[in-house]
Amino acid sequence: MSPTTEFLFRPEDATPMSTDESDLLAWPVAAEGFAAAPKYWLATGRASGRPHVMPVLGVWLGDAFAVSTRPGSVKGRNLLRGGGCVVTAATDAGDLVLEGAARHVTDPARQAAVAAAFVAKYDWRFGLRDGRAYDDSLPGSPEYAFFEIAPAKGFGYGSDGLTATRWRF
Repeated sequence: MSPTTEFLFRPEDATPMSTDESDLLAWPVAAEGFAAAPKYWLATGRASGRPHVMPVLGVWLGDAFAVSTRPGSVKGRNLLRGGGCVVTAATDAGDLVLEGAARHVTDPARQAAVAAAFVAKYDWRFGLRDGRAYDDSLPGSPEYAFFEIAPAKGFGYGSDGLTATRWRF
């Protein structure tokens, strides 16, 4: 994935933000930082339109970011409706924001790839049965759902507070 990288602000709107092209945050650097973040914040929309934000664990797989949640949770219900969402992370590269649409992962091969990525990053193991994911380490083996978020737009804000980058996917 090679998105268009550009300044978030036009030169006339940028003060005091940098407009020096060497300050643009390269997507590969941002993507690496985003993938390595230990925790994320996921913003979804309720059916009423009210926002809902919660911390989540997530993994980067190819061109998509995957999260797990209980399907009956507020964020799970919001994601199952297939609406847009926003994922944010604070990284060494700065604060990163990705906007996109979530897709429920139901393909068994893709579920296995997502589950393997959660094991690799967090040592969180899911049991996969009948097209569903379960956390068998917890009493009652609660069900989880995987969602992939393909970024449509992203923003990076440098730790210096003076740089801002936008990516269009």
